Amino acid sequence: MIHGPFGSQGYSDALVILGAAGLVIPAFARFRISPVIGFILVGMLVGPYGLGQLIGRYPALSHVTIGSSSAISSFAEFGIVLLLFSIGLELSFKRLWSMRALVFGLGAAELLGSALVIAAGFLLFDSSWYSAIGLGLALALSSTALVLPISGTRSPVGKAAFSMLLFEDLALVPIVFALGAMAPNVGDDGWTNLATVFVQGAVTVVAMFVAGRFLLPRLFAQAARTKSPEVFLAASLLVVMVSSLITVVVGLSPIVGALVAGLLIAETDYHGEVESITEPFKGLALGVFLITVGMGIDPLALMRSWDKVLLAVVAVLAAKTIVTGLLLRLAGARRGMAFETATLMASPSETTLIVLSTAVIAGLISADTAAFWQMVTAIGLTITPILARIGHDTARRIEARASDRASEEPGPESGGAIILGFGRVGRMVADLLRTHDQPYVAVESNIDIVGQARQDGYVVRFGDVARPDTLDRLRIGHARALIITMDDPVLAVRVTRRVRSWAPDLPIIVRARDTDHAAELYRAGASDAVPEALESSLHLAETALVDLGIAVGPVIASVHQKRDDLQKAIKAAAQLEQAPRLRRYRLSESGETGEQA
Repeated sequence: MIHGPFGSQGYSDALVILGAAGLVIPAFARFRISPVIGFILVGMLVGPYGLGQLIGRYPALSHVTIGSSSAISSFAEFGIVLLLFSIGLELSFKRLWSMRALVFGLGAAELLGSALVIAAGFLLFDSSWYSAIGLGLALALSSTALVLPISGTRSPVGKAAFSMLLFEDLALVPIVFALGAMAPNVGDDGWTNLATVFVQGAVTVVAMFVAGRFLLPRLFAQAARTKSPEVFLAASLLVVMVSSLITVVVGLSPIVGALVAGLLIAETDYHGEVESITEPFKGLALGVFLITVGMGIDPLALMRSWDKVLLAVVAVLAAKTIVTGLLLRLAGARRGMAFETATLMASPSETTLIVLSTAVIAGLISADTAAFWQMVTAIGLTITPILARIGHDTARRIEARASDRASEEPGPESGGAIILGFGRVGRMVADLLRTHDQPYVAVESNIDIVGQARQDGYVVRFGDVARPDTLDRLRIGHARALIITMDDPVLAVRVTRRVRSWAPDLPIIVRARDTDHAAELYRAGASDAVPEALESSLHLAETALVDLGIAVGPVIASVHQKRDDLQKAIKAAAQLEQAPRLRRYRLSESGETGEQA
């Protein structure tokens, strides 16, 4: 028998959680399915509405089930705190300040607009106005814990989602106090409390910023001097917990303190080490939170009212998708990007559960009503990864149709260059072409890169060159040159061979991974293949010779000569009948496109 703070039931709960993490993550990753769904399903299976309700009949199940979600709720809350802390680490004050218009403009409009639309729907079904407002504000929130790990914070979709989610996190405490102020037994004191918390919170956050600027660099410097990962981890967790406790004391949410802590550490030289050392804890704690979400779903109650739950889920998703999508379009977002972001933000949030509990305590809604919408929220959280995939795929199709319409019109590719791929290499090539007033058009399959490049003034179209019809629409025969910059060696060989069969005289310049790949490209019909490994070696040698005091002119001449010699050697090797087959980049006769080991 185990005694002490880790009693038998607590020990069993910990084993269930760790076992779920150890099984769910690799199993679902094997099938390329988000582990979010796995954690929620595990919560349903081992929770009080699953196998947990059979403990009375089969006591042995107590060792592999969790009898009460409250037993691990504190761990779930800690997971959300760590998530917001990690988000703060990815930011900086400069970046946050540059997003102020999005956060307090788009973010506020999205939250209030969604809340009003949802509340209006409840009013149509004869709900009281205070019940409609409470449910509208609760369901208008979106999941920071799920959306940001899916979208990131760097892409256009991620930036838009983050700005809206950040405003929602900041607005959580005012929402909770506003609902309390609406309660019949609170009266005017609720608004007084709200104003007090707002003032205290603002002063506290400013004080944390000032103190953190001086204290954190010294704290982490001392931790770094010990050269002990354990000390560094302890210092990181100490900062998170102290910041969260400070904000809780003044009436704010602990996630606000965690976000502030992340922002402060992001300004130090230690943010990279802190981010990497806390990453495993964030993932595990988030998994615990998702298990508690699954534990709140009663499968029997879901089956009894599946039609009502389905209707409610669809209504909430549709309302939030329409409102968010329209706002993004009004803000100038592309159709594909607006739809993808709106779909990603459509589900309710983990904080929806907090607001629903507050509304019950304030007497705005009944416990049965809150239980129903908690079930709807859990279903919405479960299907968030599916919605993200649907939104992403639909956005690609939307951008593809827009690209098809654009390609029907005369384009700059007539008499100019065509660039396939618009990553860092493709963008650099386009910059030099523009410097010398050479017309071009670029083709890229990543819609986020396409959107950003268009905003920066580049001529870029969405298209997947792996599809033959995409190459057909480019009218490559009218181009002066084809430049292939994609970091996909197999696809580069295949496109080169196909285009060469159409246009025997077209200059085809291709980015190669190494000399073997370059030789394969020459056999496929490339005019010139530029190996990255070769060019980096030549540039390194050139820089070293100049630093050694050799005149620039002779150095450049020798580098050019060396490059010509190597290019001739690669071409000669490619043309030899007895040249060994380079299976690493050779397309198989069966049409395989994967790189062979």
